[in-house]
Amino acid sequence: LPTPAFAHASDRGHVLLLPTGYYIAGGALAVAVSFLALALLPPAALDRFWRRRLALFVFADSPRTIVSLLSFAGFALLIAAGLFGSRDPLSNPLPLVIWTLLWAGFTLLQGVFGDLWSWLNPWYGPWRVAARLFRLSGDGTQQLRLPRWFGVWPAFVLFFAFAWFELIDPAPDDPSRLASAAGAYWLLSFVAMLAFGYGDWSRRGEFLTIFFSMVARFAPVQREEGRLSLCWPGAKLLAAEPLPLSGMAFLLLALSSVSFDGLSKTFFWLGLFGVNPLEFPGRTALIGIGSLGLVLTFVLLAAVFALAVLLGQRLVGGRSFKESAGLLVWSIVPIALAYHIAHYLTALLVDGQYALVALSDPFALGWNLFGTADRLVEAGVAAGAASAWWLWNVQAGVIIAGHVLAVLVAHGLAWRLHPQPSRAALSQLPLTLLMIAYTIFGLWLLATPTAG
Repeated sequence: LPTPAFAHASDRGHVLLLPTGYYIAGGALAVAVSFLALALLPPAALDRFWRRRLALFVFADSPRTIVSLLSFAGFALLIAAGLFGSRDPLSNPLPLVIWTLLWAGFTLLQGVFGDLWSWLNPWYGPWRVAARLFRLSGDGTQQLRLPRWFGVWPAFVLFFAFAWFELIDPAPDDPSRLASAAGAYWLLSFVAMLAFGYGDWSRRGEFLTIFFSMVARFAPVQREEGRLSLCWPGAKLLAAEPLPLSGMAFLLLALSSVSFDGLSKTFFWLGLFGVNPLEFPGRTALIGIGSLGLVLTFVLLAAVFALAVLLGQRLVGGRSFKESAGLLVWSIVPIALAYHIAHYLTALLVDGQYALVALSDPFALGWNLFGTADRLVEAGVAAGAASAWWLWNVQAGVIIAGHVLAVLVAHGLAWRLHPQPSRAALSQLPLTLLMIAYTIFGLWLLATPTAG
């Protein structure tokens, strides 16, 4: 008798046969037209647009410790499942929760609902308990202090290690391997919080908190002094302070790592190193190539961004390069969020279903905690001509919208640097050209054949 085939959809279950050239041309044109429209729009009108708020209700901080302790308990359970549960990454909840629900899905929630991570992170509650026991302070008044010149370089290094583990490591979804890495990172961060203070390490060393807080600045939900309100997406970015060099590097790494994840699987990239994409040799054989590509992608993006800002400043003069780049880099947030959503959309739709199944039976003991253990995974949501059409349109639309919003945010930030509208618009011309080029690159990444 035939036996069941436990198959699942990959990140790219189809080869696009759509007229992608028209989409790429249309996307580039949309970004260019948005720049021209903003150049002609009176700054006062746009300022009124950004300042609009809709007050909602007051939301207290009192349950935050309890929520974080529950999150820590769930994290500990996932680590145990990774160490003692199923060896199958599609049956064990740890890799599905970390790579799919947290990294792919929760980033989207942060970009929509604001800073949920400050409540759900698994360090705050345990730290509050330890702070009461040992009478610690969260404002960095412990004996140990991080030097100011450190900036957020500790978080940058840890974020790069995280990106390398996700994209280059031979088995990032192996449950026991991932459990060891995640557990070690939680312990490292907790010890650092005890040593340097929860607030200081969270702002400068814990990369997930820094990344999610940057994404949350784009969200239309705003919380000030406990009161929730609604604003336009990206409005909070206009009030941000200029980032230091380390902060700029961190934000650019967030975009470059996702871009390289897509690029590393393309026939073009593999062909550069003589790898036959139809005979994919596996991740182990590509560790050196992948590591080099991850570094080069970041360096290239950082160099092009710096050149665009420098050219813009040379056109109009005025503020220093450091201040201009530190402020304008916030316009990268909508693009990074858009790429994140577009890149992980298919995995979220398919592997998210596997996560619902695995969470009901975390140790593969036949449990059905949430009634989803027997759920059939519908991988067809990411396969077939109909799925290809709507997935491509959603992904392309998200990328184009992200770049248009980035142009909008960049203009608002440019007016902070150059109050005269003509000078502000002129200073943005090189950065807009970069965004047009990146729109073309992003849509090409979605459409080009991939391997692996």
